[in-house]
Amino acid sequence: MRRTLVVLLILVALIVTACGQKTTPAPTVTEAPQTVEATKATEAPKTAEAPKATATPKTAEPTPVPVAKPVQPHLLPEVNPMEVSGNIVTAGSSTVYPLAERMAERFYDEGFKGQITIDSIGSGAGFERFCKTGETDIANASRTIKDSEKEACAAIGRTPIAFRVGTDAIAVVVSQENTFVTDVTLEELALIFSTAQKWSDVRPEWPAEPILRFIPGTDSGTFDYFVEHIFNKDKEPHLKASNTQLSEDDNVLVQGVLGSPYAIGYFGYAYYAENAGKLKALALNGVAPTAETVEDNSYALARPLFIYSDAKIMQEKPQVAAFINFFLTYVNEEIVDVGYFPASETTLAAAQKAWLEAMQ
Repeated sequence: MRRTLVVLLILVALIVTACGQKTTPAPTVTEAPQTVEATKATEAPKTAEAPKATATPKTAEPTPVPVAKPVQPHLLPEVNPMEVSGNIVTAGSSTVYPLAERMAERFYDEGFKGQITIDSIGSGAGFERFCKTGETDIANASRTIKDSEKEACAAIGRTPIAFRVGTDAIAVVVSQENTFVTDVTLEELALIFSTAQKWSDVRPEWPAEPILRFIPGTDSGTFDYFVEHIFNKDKEPHLKASNTQLSEDDNVLVQGVLGSPYAIGYFGYAYYAENAGKLKALALNGVAPTAETVEDNSYALARPLFIYSDAKIMQEKPQVAAFINFFLTYVNEEIVDVGYFPASETTLAAAQKAWLEAMQ
């Protein structure tokens, strides 16, 4: 009996021991957090990498107008707009106007305490105010100054200095509603803006509808440049064309072209870019206006943009010198957004050198 009891106790002990061995897999409970942590560890790099992918500016790279390399700012002394005051008076090209306005806004934003007046009256009228009446400190121009204008400047004791600030392409445009014109030759362009009465007079397959023309006024540098390159400086055929409306205000020309599928006009590229969803820029001799075609001069109507001043004015009015300095230093940071093409580093460096020579 006692031996039986001992056997039973031994059996119970063995059963308990066996049960204890079966429950030892409990460490798998402690392993579970490890697998969760491992998952987090492997997932963490993914979430950390995602911002890098979205932050990469690949989608912003293909811009229609690539920004030129910035000119070394050490070429000119640093300007602090907060320390500059006084009035600055400018007038001239309607093409340069939006760029000059942008640079003036930035000058204000960075602390300029004075007043900048900018009148959009055309390059010719701008040179008249600068060279004949001496009313302005700066002339904005979409062409180089003429010899007669230099003589007028000399008569009032001014020697105009050209500062190249960028490049424009004159855009020849029609409404997006125009479905028949995409490309014209320069010879056809001369016909369209002179003797042709109807579109079919230029190409028989085009509609027998009157051509409605919207062109810049005769004081405009855009007008001068177009006449020089399309009409060999003879403006009479251009001005005698029927159904022609002239305006110094490019916005008026934009609205005129938008008014009919049979209308056509031309003006600075910035005004086309601002209305690209509604306007269509024509290719000339198969070449459309782009950064590349403007830079390599394959687009027929590419042209330089300038601001002009005088050394005496710049020395007597430090606010004028400071604004031109600021303009030349930061223009390439703004010009693409305005709608024009940046001047090359070499070109801007030459303009900065002209500023330094004027201040000696």
